[in-house]
Amino acid sequence: MDSMLTLLHDPGMYPGDPETNRQTLDFFLRLIEMKNSKLYQHCYQVANYAMSIAAKLGLPREELERIRVAALLHDIGQLTVPNAIITKMPYVTPREATTYKSHCNAGSYMLENIPCFQEIIPYIRYHHERWDGKGYPKRLKGVNIPLGARILAVANHYDRFINPCTQNWVKTKSEAVQELLSLSGMAFDPEVVKAFVHALGRDAEQAATVYRRI
Repeated sequence: MDSMLTLLHDPGMYPGDPETNRQTLDFFLRLIEMKNSKLYQHCYQVANYAMSIAAKLGLPREELERIRVAALLHDIGQLTVPNAIITKMPYVTPREATTYKSHCNAGSYMLENIPCFQEIIPYIRYHHERWDGKGYPKRLKGVNIPLGARILAVANHYDRFINPCTQNWVKTKSEAVQELLSLSGMAFDPEVVKAFVHALGRDAEQAATVYRRI
């Protein structure tokens, strides 16, 4: 996406040695890539989207960097989920769905003893919470969901289900924006959705105007 920000990389913002922090992040990303190459691509695309949302919201540079790292690692817990389930999503059995949903807590547990990741753990743990309180794992609602997690939720859903970077088919930008707007105020924070539509560019904003008239 030509309107998306280039990913920042400033490990010096985190506790500990910057080089060690960089190596730790790279280590986890390599694990994700070995687990599932499509999941690896998804994490990078979510980071692009999330950074653009955060920038449109006017968040400070330090928070942009936290969101970047959280987005890259938001699905680290899927290392514990069989690929057979990951590739079937969302068409899974109830038992498989329970296994899949465990990845939010699993990811936060993986990072809990690593100093440089402490501030992003809530973003990773709660990125599947919903604005209306019907998400998981804690059924948090509205502003009780950390802003970083609300941003990841929109970016993750857009790439996973609306306009996936890892699939051969692509919806038109108009169709994608309309689908996202239909979930605003229910699954997602309306302000985060609004910022993302603006980040997607003029065509997306025009599609949003048309949608609101329907």
